[in-house]
Amino acid sequence: MRLPLIAFLLAAVIPVFFGKIRSAPFWLCLQAIAIGWNGVAHSEGMSLHALVALIDVIVVRALIAPLLLRRAIHLRGDPNLDLMPSNLFTWIVGIALILLAFDFGGAAMADVQALALGVVGAMVAIALLLLSTNNSPPAQLVAVLFMENAIAVFESLLPEPWPLPVHGALTAVYLVTVGVGTWLVGTPAAVDRASVAPVQRETP
Repeated sequence: MRLPLIAFLLAAVIPVFFGKIRSAPFWLCLQAIAIGWNGVAHSEGMSLHALVALIDVIVVRALIAPLLLRRAIHLRGDPNLDLMPSNLFTWIVGIALILLAFDFGGAAMADVQALALGVVGAMVAIALLLLSTNNSPPAQLVAVLFMENAIAVFESLLPEPWPLPVHGALTAVYLVTVGVGTWLVGTPAAVDRASVAPVQRETP
């Protein structure tokens, strides 16, 4: 069960330190695959709840969310921006937050539950760091979606999974977040182009 958690952490850390905004949908898809892998490994047999959760992860988090985010980034027109500013200070802060999260989780590598707690803490810390260091709307949305994925990993820590109605409500919240977020990110680009075009025509 350690492998999906490690894969999830790598899919969160690598894009923050080395990725561009245009690559965020790909990493979100990898995170979703790791979440589904972790859910299957954690469940004892393929119960109805585990099957519904796996379908939810594949359809919503691995397909719909990355596609909507990719479209919004394309409409925004700034895909080559760094997800997190590439400077020594932010890198040091990011590494320190990750280490602090795993220290909070305890002997992470010795216990799967502690490792999961450390991964969730590191994910939340990374999302907060993104929110505080990059004011680009696409990066802000990516940070929120990273945090939503951390909540999904946190569910694996529970002795019993959330009931299906609660799980469905969380999925609905996630879809609303993705839908509204991508609409807000993608819409201003079209508005800006429409407002700039008349100005350019009036310029002698």
